[in-house]
Order: sequence, then structure tokens, then C-alpha cells
Amino acid sequence: MPSIARDTPLAPDLADLMARHSLEMHADTPPESIHMMDAAHMAAEPGIAFFVMRDGALPVGMGAFKRIAPDHAEIKSMHVLAERRGQGLSRRILEHLIAEARSAGLARLSLETGTQAMFEPARRLYLSAGFRECPPFGTYVEDPNSVFLTRVL
Repeated sequence: MPSIARDTPLAPDLADLMARHSLEMHADTPPESIHMMDAAHMAAEPGIAFFVMRDGALPVGMGAFKRIAPDHAEIKSMHVLAERRGQGLSRRILEHLIAEARSAGLARLSLETGTQAMFEPARRLYLSAGFRECPPFGTYVEDPNSVFLTRVL
């Protein structure tokens, strides 16, 4: 069973995972609607908790949350390799992020995801985990390519 541990987004063995995440985000989303953070930005940003799922030594998924208020964080860069999807790994990463956020004293997690068909499985996952649609939060504004979700912890 793959393990999940806190790590740095700049770990050399994450380059392929990060590149594939970026390619997917840019494949079907207009540039002005892409809100992902690259590895350097995540590493430099205060308040980021970044986690990697590894199957042995192979990184197969990742997820992070960014504190946006004392008791509120945003899920960022949640991704599982395409060939590993359908195995419950995304749910495990999401549950790990929720548990870590609770441990960090957070009361709410929110996220932005796309409206395009490629994001439908992600939206179903988040809704099944208790997230509900909400207005834009933080610095986000209404965007026809974005869905905003939140959950009380």
C-alpha cells in the first residue's frame, strides 16, 4: 500500500509528477483560469503543507494545503498519476489532507477546481467527502471555468 508523507515540492524525484500535473492543468483550461502553484512557488510560500504519496520509491500522487486564514486552508495541487487512478489513491490523499488540517487546528478547508469534464471525477470525490459548493473565497473571483467548494472540519 502506498505511503503518504510530508515532503518538499522541490524533491528531485517529483519532477515528472509535477510536470504531468502542470500538463493536465493546461490541457483544457484557459490560462487565466489556471490557479495551480508550481513547485518553486509552493516551496517558497509560507503556510504550505505538502505531502507525497509513494509506492515504494515511486511518487504516484501529491496534495497540499495552504493556510489562507488562521483557521482556514485551501487544498492545492492534488494529483494522482493517470495510470494509478481508480484505485482509491485520490481519496486516501484527500483524507490525509483533511486529517493533517484538523491536526493543524484548522476549522475549514476550501478548494477551487475546474468546470470542464476532465475535472468531473475530482468534483465527485470532493462532494462525496463532504465538500459543498460555495462562493469564491480568498482572492478568487467568479470564473465560468471554476467551481469553489468548502468543508467544515
